[in-house]
Amino acid sequence: MEWRELDLGNCSVAATLSLVGERWTLLILREVFAGLHRFDEIADHLGISRRVLTERLKQLVDAGLLERRSYQEAGQRSRPEYHLTPRAHDLQWVLAALLQYGDTHLGDTANAPVLLEHSGCGGHVHVELRCTCGQEVAGSAVEPALGPGAVRVSS
Repeated sequence: MEWRELDLGNCSVAATLSLVGERWTLLILREVFAGLHRFDEIADHLGISRRVLTERLKQLVDAGLLERRSYQEAGQRSRPEYHLTPRAHDLQWVLAALLQYGDTHLGDTANAPVLLEHSGCGGHVHVELRCTCGQEVAGSAVEPALGPGAVRVSS
């Protein structure tokens, strides 16, 4: 079976993009990864409309990427904060890859506005492609191959 014969109905890239492919979604996750958990903090920092933020936060909670936790400041009503779930933590490398790509190809690598540090040692974190043999692999040396779930397009 050739690539053009593959039924893409179960494509993992398409499924992931349907979850996080809208621009604001990844930016909201970036904010929560960076430690902003409250609606007003996220809205103010992103400059996003309150309506859009409300919709995206609901989608992220419904998708199991964020969880709502209640907090209450003295004399105020109870309000939600948004925290990452383990599923969302698994997306950290996607944001790291986008950051790394942007720094390398769209920005000034020497003056990157954000660096990712390993909380254990303070070293800089980067994303790389690595084969199961242990060798680092350039993107140009990677080719898609059909997996066990590949299905031929029905005629």
